[in-house]
Amino acid sequence: MALSSNWRFLMLFAVIGFISGYVSAAAEASESKEFVVTLDHSNFTDFVAKQKFIVVEFYAPWCGHCKKLAPEYEKAASILSTADAPVVLAKVDANEEQNKVIASEYEIKGFPTLKILRYGGSVVQEYKGPRDAEGIVTYLQKQSGPASFEIKSPEDASSVVDSDKILVVGVFPEFSGEKFENFTTLAERLRADYDFGHTLDVKLLPRGDSSAAGPLVRLFKPFDELFADFQEFDVDALVKFVEETSIPTITLFNKDPKHHPFVIKFFNSPNAKAMLFLNFGTEQFDAFKSKYEEVAQLYKGKDLSFLMGDIEASQGAFQYFGIKEEQVPVIIIQTNDGQKYLKPNVEPDQIASWVKDFKDGNVQPYKKSEPIPEVNNEPVKVVVADSLQDMVFNSGKNVLLEFYAPWCGHCKSLAPILDEVAASFQNDADVLIAKIDATANDIPQDTFDVKGYPTLYFKSATGDLVQYDGDRTKTGIIDFINKNRATVAQQESRKEEL
Repeated sequence: MALSSNWRFLMLFAVIGFISGYVSAAAEASESKEFVVTLDHSNFTDFVAKQKFIVVEFYAPWCGHCKKLAPEYEKAASILSTADAPVVLAKVDANEEQNKVIASEYEIKGFPTLKILRYGGSVVQEYKGPRDAEGIVTYLQKQSGPASFEIKSPEDASSVVDSDKILVVGVFPEFSGEKFENFTTLAERLRADYDFGHTLDVKLLPRGDSSAAGPLVRLFKPFDELFADFQEFDVDALVKFVEETSIPTITLFNKDPKHHPFVIKFFNSPNAKAMLFLNFGTEQFDAFKSKYEEVAQLYKGKDLSFLMGDIEASQGAFQYFGIKEEQVPVIIIQTNDGQKYLKPNVEPDQIASWVKDFKDGNVQPYKKSEPIPEVNNEPVKVVVADSLQDMVFNSGKNVLLEFYAPWCGHCKSLAPILDEVAASFQNDADVLIAKIDATANDIPQDTFDVKGYPTLYFKSATGDLVQYDGDRTKTGIIDFINKNRATVAQQESRKEEL
């Protein structure tokens, strides 16, 4: 969320609230003998509105990762409460029913999730730092300070230009005016992802034209041409420049940690994604890289980003896409609507023509699916991607379908309950209880909204589709099915209407 055009007013408002807010925080911490402030639906909005800078952890009491974070978070809160510029750390039980509205507003999809809220909550950013106390403190002290560092000497420049990171520097004749203010807004908006600096003298910078006339923005990067200049100071244009320029022409994905931030940026990009997976130790690596770079340059700026992944580091991707090592080298393109396109056992000279065929609409989508079971006689029937249409949508039955993950503890707890539900309907030919492994099969994203496991959907015999959000009990599920099921007469009536 960006700063509004009234950001100066918001800063003034926040500074006023800053003092009273920290007094309130200190009092609350003193009373509870805890430094992490506990917030809920009754005080969240008012408390956040008083803070210039606050970090909020959204947690669930049953979450193991939350329990592991808790002592580190508390220790960090204790240290930060005594800093020269104190930082408030807070927490919200997002599993509590009355707090779920807050969790929904901040798009909490997993636990723990930490959010940085600035200027009374008008600016919301993801916390992207470490999860140990020392790391939390270091990260937040940097995030709570000035968004941009003034570069006054070559030594200042060398201290912030990192060979492994992105640095964005604004060069100005003076630190005032609309262009400088827009650069400051840019720095505030993107500070969680990039480092920013500003200077009056372009000659202090280690790369680029030392005689370039400002104002300008110079982005330093550890790949491709190592720097890029930009002189348009509209905030949205600046954001687009930084986001696009900070993605390599080809993102490398292996076990070298210096590449990992750029891999994350690659997957967060709004572009369609081309991914070439191969053994980086193969004799053909240079040939693949050369041909792939040619294609990446050809489509640069055309809504398609490129990644090369080493098979040693890419096992998670292999599982996600349902590909086997014997298909390597393999190139995959995934579009924003979730469609996947695959070319297994690709040769270097085939890459350009295959990508062109994709862009021309001449490649058929690939669907990940487990094999259709030869025997499917358990009470809860197994559905796979290749049988989803026949078993669910074309079956003419009332179908309760569970989307699950094999590793999910909640799914394992639900399994015996679904078995009992299925047993209750075993003599009812119009009802089917089924499950699909959502990690091993592609799910139609425009039909099913599966954000966590287990997710239950009910498709009536007349085609109505509704997500189940009731109690995960035998009685609750059976009552829901009976309430929403369609009868044979209703099916016939629907057919006559059509």
